[in-house]
Amino acid sequence: MRSPSDHHAYPTHWEADVVLRDGGTAQIRPITPDDAQRLVSFYERVSDESKYYRFFAPYPRLSDRDVHRFTHHDYVDRVGLAAIVGDEFIATVRYDRIDGRGMPAAAPADEAEVAFLVQDAHQGRGVASALLEHIAAVARERDIRRFAAEVLPANTKMIKVFTDAGYTQKRSFEDGVVRLEFDLEPTDRSLAVMRAREQRAEARSVQRLLAPGSVAVIGTSRTPGGVGRTVLRNLLDGGFTGRVHAVNHAFPDDMAHLAPEGVPAHRSLRAIEEPVDLAVVAVPADRVPAVVAECGEHGVQGLVVLSAGYAESGSEGRDRQRDLVRQARSYGMRVIGPNAFGVSNTAEGVRLNASLSPQLPNPGRLGLFTQSGAIGIALLSGLHRRGAGLASLAGIAGISTFVSAGNRADVSGNDLLQYWYDDPRTDVVLMYLESIGNPRKFTRLARRTAAVKPVVVVKGARHTGSAPTGHAVPTTQIPDATVSDLLRQAGVIRVDTVTELADTGVLLASQPLPAGPRVAILGNSESLGLITYDACLTEGLRPLPPRDLTTAAAPDDFRRALTEALTDDACDAVVVTAIPSVGDGNTGPGDGDGSAEALATAVREAAHASGTGPAKPVAVVHLEIQELAEALAGTGGEPAPGTRRIPAYPAAERAVRALAEAVRYARWRQEAAEPGRVPEYDDIDEAGAAADIQVLLAPADGTPGDGAGGETGDGEREATGSGTGDGKSEAAGGGTGDGKADGTGGGPGDDAGLGVELSAADTQRLLARYGVSVLPALPAPDPDAAVRAAERLGFPVALKPTAAHLRHRADLGGVRLELGSETELRRAYAELTDYLGRPEELGLVVQRMAPRGVDTVVRAAIDPAAGAVLSFGLAGAPSELLGDTAHGLVPVTGRDAAELIRSIRTAPLLFGWRGSKPVDTAALEELLLRVSRLVDDHPEMVAVDLEPVVVAQQGLSVLGASARLAPPPPRTDLGPRHMPAY
Repeated sequence: MRSPSDHHAYPTHWEADVVLRDGGTAQIRPITPDDAQRLVSFYERVSDESKYYRFFAPYPRLSDRDVHRFTHHDYVDRVGLAAIVGDEFIATVRYDRIDGRGMPAAAPADEAEVAFLVQDAHQGRGVASALLEHIAAVARERDIRRFAAEVLPANTKMIKVFTDAGYTQKRSFEDGVVRLEFDLEPTDRSLAVMRAREQRAEARSVQRLLAPGSVAVIGTSRTPGGVGRTVLRNLLDGGFTGRVHAVNHAFPDDMAHLAPEGVPAHRSLRAIEEPVDLAVVAVPADRVPAVVAECGEHGVQGLVVLSAGYAESGSEGRDRQRDLVRQARSYGMRVIGPNAFGVSNTAEGVRLNASLSPQLPNPGRLGLFTQSGAIGIALLSGLHRRGAGLASLAGIAGISTFVSAGNRADVSGNDLLQYWYDDPRTDVVLMYLESIGNPRKFTRLARRTAAVKPVVVVKGARHTGSAPTGHAVPTTQIPDATVSDLLRQAGVIRVDTVTELADTGVLLASQPLPAGPRVAILGNSESLGLITYDACLTEGLRPLPPRDLTTAAAPDDFRRALTEALTDDACDAVVVTAIPSVGDGNTGPGDGDGSAEALATAVREAAHASGTGPAKPVAVVHLEIQELAEALAGTGGEPAPGTRRIPAYPAAERAVRALAEAVRYARWRQEAAEPGRVPEYDDIDEAGAAADIQVLLAPADGTPGDGAGGETGDGEREATGSGTGDGKSEAAGGGTGDGKADGTGGGPGDDAGLGVELSAADTQRLLARYGVSVLPALPAPDPDAAVRAAERLGFPVALKPTAAHLRHRADLGGVRLELGSETELRRAYAELTDYLGRPEELGLVVQRMAPRGVDTVVRAAIDPAAGAVLSFGLAGAPSELLGDTAHGLVPVTGRDAAELIRSIRTAPLLFGWRGSKPVDTAALEELLLRVSRLVDDHPEMVAVDLEPVVVAQQGLSVLGASARLAPPPPRTDLGPRHMPAY
């Protein structure tokens, strides 16, 4: 179908699948000569009015010349794109490069005329808006900077497409035609418009899957049992409010209904005379393509594919999975699965249980997404059951919607975040993820969603370094610790276990957010109170001294104590602890005579009537009082008016951990409400750095260029410094020796074989453009050269090797510090060469001593999937051995920089630990911000490594620096919206 056109090869990378405004999908691709008949057929289906709007005159049919012109393009000066559904054009767009007089032109002309035509049946679906995004991206790629469009005044829909796009525009009216001109450079408004359209479209596509009016279960067996029959039974038992159809090609011709369910039975989907919104596919994998074709031809909106035998089964299955997605998208359908567990929606008007779960979950405020059917059923069962521990919280842990996506070949967690963002029935998002297909998009969507409702995530496959076999995701070298930091920066609450996922979700769904970390503890057991107190300290909370009500405490005692705590301005949250009574059995909770219910009522009433101040969260820790947990959760029905449900936990550590996550999330919400600022620095030379980078990347053989200023005054080239700090001054020869500038201790990695490793001089010159100076280090190939270098730099100096196996290894005795005279320097030189090897093997350098301080490491690297990441830690063992490194997405704000510094476990060393003097963290924050700006302004800077950075009481010294340049990876988040490619 795709053959080369006039001048340039077919640009495959312009192909994209998009979600339209109504939730359906379409493919966008370049038009080729093979599309002639499609174009003619498309034009025949367009109304005379739409043709008139396109050509400004009656134009009933296309001539052969028109067809040739509109299907033959050079993909540079003339480009045409089509939106396609089911192998038919539904819309087209084209641009023609023009000069200042409006005549056809070639580069360097940077303006083009653009025109659209949308089939009437598909107008209002957002097709033109999607095509505009893609044709604008194509034009920018071809160095076109501006579009012009002439539109008849009556064509208000097309005028709106242009004016709503968010680009900078000029508008004029002449000769009865509206002329629009707009720059194609993305603006904040155009990006906001694009992302808002993306959110509405993707949310709508999920909504169509979760709220169908009719469902067909394809693969329903004639006898009880089997996956299809099980799902059909679950649909009916859950009380689905729509219509249900059973489909199986093996049904007898005369079979009209499936007994005993009584639902209509059909041999094929074609036999169903009414629309089908959702098809649940439960047939062998080799039969799925025929089923998908039937569904597409029938107008089905979405598929839930339960069938296995796809990417989880090997390379042949991966090919089968790609074909499934491509085929479904060609008909405009979204796919959940394959190898899915199913979906549920507890809304009263829907009651959908198209899953293998035998019960429709209890309705509630939790949205649940899992990539594992086993984890999904475990979570649903645990939240539904009236058993021990957290399971009894079903009354406050109900589900709004549930999706278990299996291999998530199409619909993913990103789509669900789009849906739950403004879903009024979902207050808390819970996600079990084994892979993140688009980390950059996930963090963007999670940050936006977390600003209005909590997002709690547990990630499996953390330490394997690879995604599950069924998941096709981009390769990322980011360690799990870095992923965790990036998620928390986006406001995501990351927990370690599925139990913690439920614990945290239950508390967030039922309780207000705490205003701070101060926790009051009260209960009838001093020991349990102390355990809770210790747990609070472990989680970084500030507990007040526990209040012991004694084992004789009655429900009224709990009510009074809780009321006092909730009205106390000194606390932000309350943990109530309770143990069974051991006395005469008549006063304490949990003795089976109704006192547990009385205590639960007292706690709920006190929590509700806590005064006019801000609401505070309450959690209950109970030991072996199952009746109390059930009563607090309201499992016997809705709680009485004027009360609220309270989460109960069988262990203090679980309750406190959930509360601590709520405290951290609340603090993030407060800070996110007033976002930080990326500061401007007057001394940054962005244009100069861009010019340097262009020159350095120019050599065809990939060798680094020599920047100006690379020679010292006496002809000796400066060596990149690197060292250990606290009065130490170590030099390195421009990197880590293996060509990497990676994230030691948990930073993002990169491929050493890509790009250009910069020389010391070029690295220093680029850093200087952004106000970052590196302490000079001079080579010392012999003792005399070492003396000359020291005299030039000024005593005292340090002498050290730059060989790869010795760099950053002061522990091997290869560094000599505080050399204050020529004699000391010569003696040190002789000792090192005698001890470690010949001078040419060591690469010895001399560097002036830096003021004493704390050694730190600052790194930035670009991961293809996540983007640019800035990392910070203390040099040496803290980051390398303990992984005590903090990470943040670039660009970082002033607040982000301050948080990076303070978030590492060894941060007290910077702020005066054990009586030492605090160091200049303000200077360190500025350094982080400048490095962030450098990498953000110039994505060609794929790796920057500053080690060590010695932070003194006043100022800091960068002793070592290395950098690497490479063509920047594509920024998929800035281009036109599209679905993951297959």
